[in-house]
Amino acid sequence: MNAISRRSATAAAGAAVVLAGLITGAGPATAAGTAACTPSVQLLPSLPGLSGGTVLGFGIGGLAVGESGGRPAYWTGAGHAVHAVPLPAGFDRGSVKAVSATGLMVGTATRESDHAGVAFTHQQGAAVSEALTTPAADGTSADVDVNASGRVVAVDRGVAKEWVNGKVVRELPVPAGEIPGTRIISLNGINKRGDIVGTATGSYFDADNDIEVTKTFPVVWPAGGGYPPYSLQVWNGYHRAFATVGRDIDDRGRVIGLEDYYYRNDPKLTPAVWKKPYDALPTDPGRLAGHRHLELSGSSPTTNAAVGTATTFEESWPSSFQAVYWPGKGAPLALPAPAGAPGDVPLTRAFAATDDDRVGGSVTDRNTREGSAVIWNCASGQAYAPQG
Repeated sequence: MNAISRRSATAAAGAAVVLAGLITGAGPATAAGTAACTPSVQLLPSLPGLSGGTVLGFGIGGLAVGESGGRPAYWTGAGHAVHAVPLPAGFDRGSVKAVSATGLMVGTATRESDHAGVAFTHQQGAAVSEALTTPAADGTSADVDVNASGRVVAVDRGVAKEWVNGKVVRELPVPAGEIPGTRIISLNGINKRGDIVGTATGSYFDADNDIEVTKTFPVVWPAGGGYPPYSLQVWNGYHRAFATVGRDIDDRGRVIGLEDYYYRNDPKLTPAVWKKPYDALPTDPGRLAGHRHLELSGSSPTTNAAVGTATTFEESWPSSFQAVYWPGKGAPLALPAPAGAPGDVPLTRAFAATDDDRVGGSVTDRNTREGSAVIWNCASGQAYAPQG
């Protein structure tokens, strides 16, 4: 989950069908510690009357969560039957971002009237969803996550909070020593232990040098609140053109994310990885062959895999997306478009990964914008290095 707005893919979907992945290039990767499985790609059904969708997270027993046609949804069973999640009262669109081991779903919702957004919770099988945060101002994004045990994190009215059983159990402080005006703008992930990653930003006017100083950077709060938060180091700071975001944190404390650069219509997305004890600059895992830009969005809890999207820009606008699988070492690899996907050159994106080697995301026709939520099974067995 992230502070930078996601370029969501709208798509049309048919019935859920297990399809063999199209594998090309230099051969499959292998995920350490995963049981034998058969590489395949599943196109998931959309909610009735809607089209398209995205898988954003996974639960236990094959449960997948995300959005369908801009509405919160989840999928269950071998055929991935689709189910609607009710929106909080007064809201029109949204998605489910994550789900706990007991079916507590968390997501975000927006309303058309003023474009305000909230984070919400929904217990699987309940008749309603509950807004967790106060509606944020127009144009302000909401981010939320939940771990397996049901600890929920989000920013509410400018305050970073953690909830257990619907009650706030702690407020997360800004790291000491940061530039004036620093505030937490999003909480993007929480791992099994309860370590939290989020994003902070600060800005002030340096009158001596006649410049605006801005820094946007990831923060990690250790579980339980017994230790102060870590400000993660960034390659480039103190200029508004750079925003560095932590997107997810795995059970070992590894943080994945990106540096987002945009200045004078010249965008650049650079993947970034931080490891404990968070005392060094992030490492750059490299790019997918043939692509200049890559953002990492999700990671598996314990198997060291990460997933994301390689993007091609035409001037300052994204023109193509390619789902990416990174095993944790070596070069990032591509995930194949499913057979039967709409369009001759479909757009694919990846957002979530599991320890049993599944990856969730979306596939979209670049022309019609029709497509589907998608799951890559045995992802490491079909990830490949593109040629040339």
